[in-house]
Amino acid sequence: MLSKIISDVDAFVWGPVMLVLLVGTGILLTIRCNFLTWRNLPWAIKKTLSKESRTKSRGKGDVSPFSALTTALAATIGTGNIVGVATAMVSGGAGALVWMWISACFGLSSKFSECMLAIKYREVNERGEMSGGPMYTMKKAIKNKKLGAVLGWLFALFAVIASFGIGNMTQGNSISTAVHETFGISQGVVGAVITVLALMIIIGGIKSISKVSSIVVPVMAIFYIIAGIIVILGNISNLPAGLSMIFHMAFSVKAVGGALCGNIVASMMNAARYGVARGCFSNEAGMGSAAITAAAATTDHPVRQAYINMTGTFWDTIVVCTITGL
Repeated sequence: MLSKIISDVDAFVWGPVMLVLLVGTGILLTIRCNFLTWRNLPWAIKKTLSKESRTKSRGKGDVSPFSALTTALAATIGTGNIVGVATAMVSGGAGALVWMWISACFGLSSKFSECMLAIKYREVNERGEMSGGPMYTMKKAIKNKKLGAVLGWLFALFAVIASFGIGNMTQGNSISTAVHETFGISQGVVGAVITVLALMIIIGGIKSISKVSSIVVPVMAIFYIIAGIIVILGNISNLPAGLSMIFHMAFSVKAVGGALCGNIVASMMNAARYGVARGCFSNEAGMGSAAITAAAATTDHPVRQAYINMTGTFWDTIVVCTITGL
């Protein structure tokens, strides 16, 4: 009974409602921003990779702009890019990858907007640290202060609950299962080790987390991209047919079957549903989590850091998810 209720809620939330709310909001923000997020993406990538982004010389904050980005990426580059992409392409067909790209294009504006607002409305807490995120934005920006406080409190509550389900449990399960199947180590032991390691990093606060993530995330991403490219090059003869299938199935309204896809009906709606859902799960654009870490960044202007954090969607979905999908 409980399983059916969860399945029904999941089907409703990640159906047309999700497409309209998440992608629709991204489209609206892209238009309202006059497509600046698309036009300035090359500049933002260049800024992210510059030496200046690794320093705290410009403005006020707790961590460098690059560290704020990698801290956010530490939560997104992982299970969503591997298991999430595979699940989307099995459930929604190969065309789901195209819808991931589409959701990421408009997700740039969602990520840019939430991070910019988080920095604009951030405040210094009693320990002298920068605190910000959607909860502070709603509390301070909404004219009806009582409504803003309630919405901010609800966001904080749901963000904590979601961090277990869409973050820690999913990542922990994937790691422990992979290690158990590969090396035969007990999942309980793996879980305990992960918990201790995570605690050692988290207990130091945002500064400790950012120091570790600024080293681990780039190494992890570069290693995965190189490994993925090697696999693709080893099967380069299949790439043209694969790309053709991806684009054909993304916009096909007919049922697609065969040995590769089994008996799955991969209609355009199905591809869009799973592609956008897994894309949002992967890059977290519009979810508000990246904005919390962005608020700790050292910057002299909200827009400058928003552009840097915005590139997280590009690295996560356009680069890493594409490698997995291909």
